[in-house]
Amino acid sequence: MSKKSSGLIAYRCRAGHVEVFLVHPGGPYWARKDDGAWSIPKGEFTAEDPLEAAKREFIEETGFQPDGPYRALTPIRQPSGKLIHVWAFEGDHDPAAIRSNTFPLEWPPGSGMTQEFPEADRAGWFSIERAREKIIRGQAGFIDELEKLLESNKNA
Repeated sequence: MSKKSSGLIAYRCRAGHVEVFLVHPGGPYWARKDDGAWSIPKGEFTAEDPLEAAKREFIEETGFQPDGPYRALTPIRQPSGKLIHVWAFEGDHDPAAIRSNTFPLEWPPGSGMTQEFPEADRAGWFSIERAREKIIRGQAGFIDELEKLLESNKNA
């Protein structure tokens, strides 16, 4: 059975332009990566309700309490085979105030020393166009669908 993740993508409108909230993964592997490295706050789940897991992951990675209503986006299968479920919601969070959980990692590899790293080391608001450049390629479809969803609501 393939792994499943779920997450939340916050969006806001500023001066008629949509911005999305993304996080940058923490840890030494991602430290020097920028474009193509950012992500929707998300994480794996098993038997848990996917939306509840998405809310939990958002809190764990940002420290912010998300507020609905939530709009389900179409799940996307990643190149790894993992299926990601995402919900969009309107919110406004201060990227400088994120408080992320940490994870242990042997670093440097083979050293026998374990260090703690944040799940997300920073966050930011990005225009739709900039978000497409920043986000991990396999998640870009969520940005596209959100843009279409907001456009159709504007024209309704």
